[in-house]
Amino acid sequence: MATNGDLARQLLGAAQEDELAAKSVLRVEGIADPIVGFHAQQAVEKAIKAVLAAKGTEFPFTHDLKQLRDFAKESRIELPSALDDVEDLNPFAAAERYGSQPPTGLDREQALKWAAAAIAWAQSIVPQPEAAPGV
Repeated sequence: MATNGDLARQLLGAAQEDELAAKSVLRVEGIADPIVGFHAQQAVEKAIKAVLAAKGTEFPFTHDLKQLRDFAKESRIELPSALDDVEDLNPFAAAERYGSQPPTGLDREQALKWAAAAIAWAQSIVPQPEAAPGV
């Protein structure tokens, strides 16, 4: 059975993969803001959920970063100030992208800063697995 720590590490790993995806396509010609924004948003979302899981807090199924921030605060988990205004990534979330005009106006550098800050914060909280004896 997966533990809170296992789930937290899985979410943190997924957040890191999304950050890498955002960085990888950042300067690729033809890649539009919605793709970069989606991966940055996903990195932040998963990092926040990783911290919630590490703290043993059940979190809501949502892509809304403001809702996750508010939920974390209610759970006595304060996001770092580096994530102020991170909800600006909400238009790039999966649920927001379907059936509507693609979002525009992404500050790509800021989006990556938010992703990196969220991951660094989560890494400082999510427990690392204990090494097996004799390894």
